[in-house]
Amino acid sequence: MKDSNKEQHLALLEELVRKLSEVKKGGGEKRMEKEHAKGKLTVRERIDFLMDEGGQFLEIGAFAADGMYEEEGGCPSAGVVTGIGRVSGRMCVIVANDATVKAGAWFPMTAKKNLRAQEVAMENRLPIIYLVDSAGVFLPMQNEIFPDKEHFGRQFRNNAKMSAMGIVQVAAIMGSCVAGGAYLPIMSDEALIVDKTGSIFLAGSYLVKAAIGETIDNETLGGATTHCEISGVTDQKYETDQACLEAIRRIFETLGAPDLAGFDRQEPSEPALPTEKIFELFPAERVKPYDMEQVLETLVDAGTFDAYKPTYGQTLVCGTARIDGWAVGIIANQRRVVKTSKGELQMGGVIYSDSADKAARFIMNCNQRKIPLLFLQDVSGFMVGSRAEHGGIIKDGAKMVNAMANSVVPKFTIILGNSYGAGNYAMCGKAYDPRLIFSWPSAQMAVMSGASAAKTLLQIKVSSLKKQGKVISPEEETKLLDEITQKYKEELSPYYAAARLWVDGVINPLETRRIISIGIEAANHSPITERFNVGVIQT
Repeated sequence: MKDSNKEQHLALLEELVRKLSEVKKGGGEKRMEKEHAKGKLTVRERIDFLMDEGGQFLEIGAFAADGMYEEEGGCPSAGVVTGIGRVSGRMCVIVANDATVKAGAWFPMTAKKNLRAQEVAMENRLPIIYLVDSAGVFLPMQNEIFPDKEHFGRQFRNNAKMSAMGIVQVAAIMGSCVAGGAYLPIMSDEALIVDKTGSIFLAGSYLVKAAIGETIDNETLGGATTHCEISGVTDQKYETDQACLEAIRRIFETLGAPDLAGFDRQEPSEPALPTEKIFELFPAERVKPYDMEQVLETLVDAGTFDAYKPTYGQTLVCGTARIDGWAVGIIANQRRVVKTSKGELQMGGVIYSDSADKAARFIMNCNQRKIPLLFLQDVSGFMVGSRAEHGGIIKDGAKMVNAMANSVVPKFTIILGNSYGAGNYAMCGKAYDPRLIFSWPSAQMAVMSGASAAKTLLQIKVSSLKKQGKVISPEEETKLLDEITQKYKEELSPYYAAARLWVDGVINPLETRRIISIGIEAANHSPITERFNVGVIQT
């Protein structure tokens, strides 16, 4: 049984490795060769060169746009690589266009991903580096990227806001930088450019010719020499990508020390159980019960978990612990069936009134003690039925959501398994501003489980057909159910969620500790200035 479960997990990990490998190829080997022929590094080579030796890059949004824009030839990783790294000893956010993907053109998901990276920098007050190499907006889809609040222009607003916040922004123009996109590096604190390959202008030579009749080549119009010696738009030019990246490293060597939030960290220790035990303790099949407390023993530093109200509201496990030495408050769904002191059985993965009440109080305590919050989701939703409704499940759930939503300490979310309905909300889904949110390959996210949703959708479809005077046979109904189930199953996939940036990525469960540690370290760069206030809570 354990071996079979582990084999299922390893199969999921093989799929994750395969998909990541495909994403990292960007526009393909031939496009990479063309970049090298121009004397340019590829996007991931640039990031590797820029980062400190031996530093680990936490990529955010690797699967953005996965399976999307297929009619346009696809857009791997949304044509931009983003994440958290360390440059000259300083933690920072990196945003780097991938010129092998449609010449780095901006698709709708590219804008969403860039804005997510800027959000990470702003929330955590981290310096940000832009490695610019983009042909600008993908014109066939301009109506989905240009005019709205969360579209292309929002990033320039963020440039201005970050500047006012004192967040350092450094940009390197390492290829094309066209039209509105030209404002991104020039609204940064420092703008560097690579000679002969870097160029920046509001309109290229063809458009200039069409608009005003002027004949001019792109290098004279907006090359490195023009902007460093004539316009003063850029600060300094460099002969190669490598020389430009070295200059960024020197800039970061001079940065002053950041203010810190002061989250507590002690000497890290390994978990009580080997992390690999996750693959035995956590069932790959989503309907099977398990003990979340055992899973926690593979994630938290040994001997540090201190449970909060362990015999009350047992379908949520709450408690403080340390992860890689960092103090953290954990709210996790218990998936085994539990029994209350009155003998009532409660289903695992379901949030009841008592567990919601417990979690709300625990969240408030963590805010009082300035402890970051970690939500481990494997949630089927809130309890339903007359007994739950009469017991006030809605007001107890609202109390938990209120406390979580108004938290001023940083929140982090890992979706281990199920993430259904309002349970996703209460357990700090994307709508509630977790600093980082990642999924395991075993995760499923939707308004309800696949089986329940498919049957409900089938009833709606059959009812609609009957209103049209159509009657379907049992065989046709079975076929229709299969089609609905298959479509819904695709939408449950963690890769479907990651493609749309509902989560920051899909990760190997063995990476969970490292990612949480990086997240808290990043959050520690942003002192808490807001007072915790939950407002009106129904009791």
